[in-house]
Amino acid sequence: MVTIIKKYIGDFYIGNRFYRGAGACIALFILAFYFPALYKPVKVVLYTFLALVLADYVFLFFMGKRPVADRQLTDRFSNGDENPVKLFVQNKNNFGVHITLIDELPFQFQKRDFKIDAFFAPGQSHWINYAVRPVTRGEYEFGNINLFMRSMLGLVEQRTRIPAHAKVKVYPSFVHLGNYQLLAATHVVTETGNKRLNKIGQSMEFEQIKDYVTGDDIRTINWKATARKGGLMVNKYVDEKSQQLYCIIDKGRLMKMPFAELSLLDYAINSVLALSQVSIKKQDKIGLMSFSNQMGTMLAADRKPIQRENIMLALYNEKTSFKEPDFELLYTRVRHKIKQRSLLILYTNFESVSGLHRQLPYLRSIARHHLLLVVIFENTELKKLSQASASNIDDVYVKAIAEKLVFEKKLIVKELQKYGINTLLSAPEKVTVNAINKYLEIKARQIL
Repeated sequence: MVTIIKKYIGDFYIGNRFYRGAGACIALFILAFYFPALYKPVKVVLYTFLALVLADYVFLFFMGKRPVADRQLTDRFSNGDENPVKLFVQNKNNFGVHITLIDELPFQFQKRDFKIDAFFAPGQSHWINYAVRPVTRGEYEFGNINLFMRSMLGLVEQRTRIPAHAKVKVYPSFVHLGNYQLLAATHVVTETGNKRLNKIGQSMEFEQIKDYVTGDDIRTINWKATARKGGLMVNKYVDEKSQQLYCIIDKGRLMKMPFAELSLLDYAINSVLALSQVSIKKQDKIGLMSFSNQMGTMLAADRKPIQRENIMLALYNEKTSFKEPDFELLYTRVRHKIKQRSLLILYTNFESVSGLHRQLPYLRSIARHHLLLVVIFENTELKKLSQASASNIDDVYVKAIAEKLVFEKKLIVKELQKYGINTLLSAPEKVTVNAINKYLEIKARQIL
């Protein structure tokens, strides 16, 4: 009994045309109140309208067949990127119908008006594609697929709810990793508006002896091999391999700041993942550390291809806290765990020089034993305010304060560089490209 009620009543919905038709009938009855001669024709119109509604209901619920649908998802979503979702919908009837599709999206998207309208010819099927862009990592759960079918009359609708619950994990951004891997071979990664960093210097790790060709450095001529073969031979050198790199991520309160819907922590995580792809391509060992007021993830450096997957899994559930990061604890852990001199790329953020001075002794101590690169984030919103034109006294005050804060960020960079600490100040959306460029520059300069 419950099933019958649900099938013929629970899935019954009134279409928009019904409301328009009912409104027209009401208007005609009001008109008939002032013109009694119209009363009987209006009654005929009302009965005709009700007969059409009944016919439409019988046509859909007793003569029609329910549509079918299915959803196809990728195994994982990439945070901050457009991820495709495919829906297969088929009309099982031998007559054309209009179908409104409502897919129950995960609550994290906060999208309550998602729907797709399409017309399906008799027996026709469609693949419907759309994309979603998650901005937080974690597990996302899709719900049911709801199909609202209506005939050409469009007075009533039949709802078909198809169970399609599915969970998808959102990992740090991995969509563009292949691009970074290919570009790494050119020793530079470029992006619109970025300065191109050329390879300088020359690594002294020997690879092979080859024939001399025009353009080869004459300083690399191998005279012994030349004498044996009777033609010019040169030594070929490649970038030094198996260098050790650790990415260290600050999970303190300042890394919770959002820019373009992503937090600074998410930008740092995406950058680390791309950097792992490039460093493994360069056959360097890469490891991972995270910290806040307590130490977090610790992943030993390795150059195996599986290391990128290990880093992705390790970063999947990393979250910021509202507490101050403990740089003293970080220094202790680095000294205890990382014995070999390594390149340490620290993703953190300072908003004031006084805040930097509290942590500077620990950063200097780390830099004595390792090559330290501190990556801090530019506040792009403040930069926009500082560059905006002022039209009144309030705008002048806002502009002056913004300029002061932007200048203080530059002072932070100068203060770090004064003590020989490599520093990268980058806009959040460009931190991945800039960090990779800096890594390639360090390798080219052979300063590790």
